[in-house]
Formats: sequence, C-alpha cells, structure tokens
Amino acid sequence: MDIDKEIAKAPISDDYSEQKSLDEDALKLAEMGYTQDLQRNFSVWSVLGVGFSLTNSWFGISAALVTGINSGGPMLIIYGIIIVALISTCVAISLSELASALPNAGGQYFWANELAPRKYANFASYLTGWFAWAGSIFTSASVALAMGAALVGCWQLGHPDYVIETWHVFIAYQVVNAFCFFFNCYGKTLPKIATAALYTSLLSFFIILVTVPSVAPTHQQARFVFATFINNTGWKSNGIAFIVGLVNTNWPFACLDCATHLAEEVAQPERMIPIAILGTVAIGFTTSWFYSVAMFFSIVGDFSEIAATATYVPILELFYRALNHTAGAIVLESLIIVTGLGCQIASHTWQSRLCWSFARDRGLPGHRWLSKVHPTLDVPLNAHIVSCVIVGLVGCLYLGSYTAFNSMVTACIVLLYVSYAIPVICLLYRGRNNIAHGPFWLGPIGMFANYVLLMWTVFTVVMYSFPYAMPVKASNMNYVSAVYAVVVAIITIDWFARGRKSYRGQTTRKEEVVVVLGRSVHGGRGSLSIVQ
Repeated sequence: MDIDKEIAKAPISDDYSEQKSLDEDALKLAEMGYTQDLQRNFSVWSVLGVGFSLTNSWFGISAALVTGINSGGPMLIIYGIIIVALISTCVAISLSELASALPNAGGQYFWANELAPRKYANFASYLTGWFAWAGSIFTSASVALAMGAALVGCWQLGHPDYVIETWHVFIAYQVVNAFCFFFNCYGKTLPKIATAALYTSLLSFFIILVTVPSVAPTHQQARFVFATFINNTGWKSNGIAFIVGLVNTNWPFACLDCATHLAEEVAQPERMIPIAILGTVAIGFTTSWFYSVAMFFSIVGDFSEIAATATYVPILELFYRALNHTAGAIVLESLIIVTGLGCQIASHTWQSRLCWSFARDRGLPGHRWLSKVHPTLDVPLNAHIVSCVIVGLVGCLYLGSYTAFNSMVTACIVLLYVSYAIPVICLLYRGRNNIAHGPFWLGPIGMFANYVLLMWTVFTVVMYSFPYAMPVKASNMNYVSAVYAVVVAIITIDWFARGRKSYRGQTTRKEEVVVVLGRSVHGGRGSLSIVQ
C-alpha cells in the first residue's frame, strides 16, 4: 500500500479543520507517522547554540590536551584539527542532506528506517538508534569527567600540598552531571540557555586568546608550534602515535548530529538544521585552530613539565606559567569550566531527545514511560532522567582506570560514526536520486562526502581501538573494545527479547497516521494524537 497516497486521501474530520495551530511543519511530521509533541521554541541561532555548545571545539582541545601532548605534541593538535575538520565537513554535508530530506527528531535511526530495504529496515533502524544513544551517553560522560578534572585541578593549583585522588574527580564528575541536569527540565528556557552558552563560549574563547599570548613572558618559535612532534606513547612508530592521539582532536567534532534531533522544535527544519550543522563545523574549526596556535606559542618552560603537572590539567598549568599568577590562571580555567558546563547541558538536551524519539518507536525497554513529554515543562523529562542516571553510572569506570576518559571519548566517537554510516549505506544502496531531495542537496559533492564518511568510520573503528601507550598495562589499556562488547550484548539481548516484535517501523507508523487522520484527530497544542 502506498502510505503517502492513503494519507492524502484520508478524510479529515471537522475537529481537524478547526486545528488552526497545526502548521505545515506539523503536517509534514504527521506524514512521517509522528505527532507534534514538543513546541517549536528554537530558532536557527539557538539550534546552532546547542550544536556548537555540544561540540565546542576549542573547549574540547583544552580538555583533551593531556593525551595530545604525549601522542604527537603541537604537530598533532595543529594538523590534526585541519584533518578532522576536513573530514567533519564531509560528515556535516552527509548529515545535512539527510536532515534536509527527512527532518525528524529521530535523526539517523529514522533515516535508516526510511532508506533501508524493507526486509532489513527495522533492524537497521533499531541498531542505529542504540548506537546513537550509547554514543550520546559516553559523550556526556566524557564531558562531565573533563569538567570534574578541571574543577579538582583548580583546587590543587590553589593548594599545592593537595594530592588528587581518583575518587575526588569522580565526586566532581557526579556534581557536574547533577548540576547540569536541572537546566533541561523546562522547555521554554532551553533556547535562551543554548544561545547564552554560544555567546559564553565565544566570549571566553576571545578573552583567553587575547590574554594568554599578550601576558606570556616568552614565546615559542614557529618551528616548535608547527614542526615539533613528540612521541611519549611507547609506540615505536610515530604514525601509530599520531593516530592514537588523533582521537583527541576528533572528539570536539564528533557530535554533529545533535542539531538533527531538534528538528521537531524548530520551524522549517529542512532549511535550519543544515545551517546549524555546517555552522558548527565552521565555527569549531576557526576557534579550535587559532586557539591551539595561540596556546602553543604561549608555552613557558619545558613542555614535558606541563604534561606532568600535579593538577592533571595541562591547559591550567599553561595558564599558570604564562600569567605567573595562581588566581589569574584559575579565572581563565573558570571560563573553560563555564563553557564546559554549557557543553554538558547541550549534551543532556541531545541525549534526552535521542532517548525520547527512539522510545516513541518502541526502541527501548520501558518505551511507554520514556516516550512521554511532560505537559507543563514541555520536555521529555523521563528520558532526561534515565539518560542522566546512566551517565552517572558510567562515571564509575573512572574508578577502575585513569584512562577511562580516553575510552569514553573513543566510544562516543566510534559509536556515533557507526550510527551515521548505517543510514548513508542505506542511501547509497537505494540510490541518492531515488529519494525526494530537501532544499540542501549537493549532488556529486554529497556523494563524495558520503564515501569519505564511510571510509573514516572504518578507520576509526579499527585504529582508535589501539592501546594508548606501550607496553600495555591494566592501568593504561584502551578499554573501548570492552565497551563495544557490552553495548552490542545489550542490543542483542533486547532485540531478541523484545525489540524484533515491538519495534515500530515505517509501515506501522504510517498506517497509524492514516487511521488517525481519517478518524480521530484531536487538539492538544495543535498536535495529532497517534496511539503508540
């Protein structure tokens, strides 16, 4: 049955005719088989705010500097940013084309369901949804851990006799996660928070960019910044050392799908979401590259001493040496922490939307509860609570290994890239010209971007699983393979126990919307009520 034609022919009740607030975007959403459950409070600027606040590339470089220092030094960071930005442009183009053609809060899992062969559509979509949500969980965990380490590091800098223990950072991690939880509990304030986070990040970037180089008593030579490679990983091959460290420049560009999950909260998402995604990459590259160059020129003293700082936060030590003032260094680090908190808030927004949208298609256990939107707060509160609780539990990994941060970063990158790759594979198999294109469509350029994304996904799955240092010990091991095994085990168990029977694919969704359009359209903020 041609579902779209059935929708068009479905008789519309008088109640439906009276729903004047049901706009064109809501009708397009209904044709996909979904209700307009969330209000469209976001503008393109606030969506960009959420997207950039999450990726926040210059902040990510600051947080991940410790591994980058040992796995390539300045050359890794400076040239790694350029490499990853070019690849991320291809990723952004691929996501933008799909978001423009099929704007939906489900993002990549929805695209996979629409584009995959009918026989495999439900499983491809289900797999994509789980990988995407798991990736968002590990993203939130890595940001919270970076912020926890920064907070404890500031305390240590002000109290030199203080010795940082693992559990100190763990407690700070939980505080950051709990504090940022409350910012996603009221829908109408989220666009303002996102916009404020964007301005805060750019202002903090500007202040640090100007202050540190201008007050540093000495500056490094250009050769040090652009031609110095440092390999303290134990790997005999500098190429492997570079790849091992590349994960840290990849992290700030890894979460580009964030804006796609706000497609049901912004008007004209087919136009606005691509702007937000590509704008995120453009701002991210500009800020992170100039920030890195400025910081490396401003290094005072021996580079290895910065890497071995007692604060465990190299950028804080860099600030302290440049300013020669404890309070001044803490103030600059506080700007990074505030920016990081905005990143964590955006990550919570992202992961809760992923959880909620996936649950409404019965992709998760407890989907009836997780798919509810709080009628007063206008947020998927249940999905938000569960996601944040899981993030809190993931933090326990740090108690077992100090390399947990790198494992979290690697997991978020690879799981997300795999979730991007599945719908792109489906698109190429189906044929790029065999779907209705959105306003953003780049033809041959888009196809090239698709293949770059797929090749980079394979590269990251293999190469980012390598140990961070040699010889391998329990304390420095890359545990990301264990993370993959756990995630795949959970997916497999849930699929055979529940998912294969209850998951709601495109046929079920569109048949339900035909019934609703023909028989029972209700009000409720001008939304279509579809029984799940």
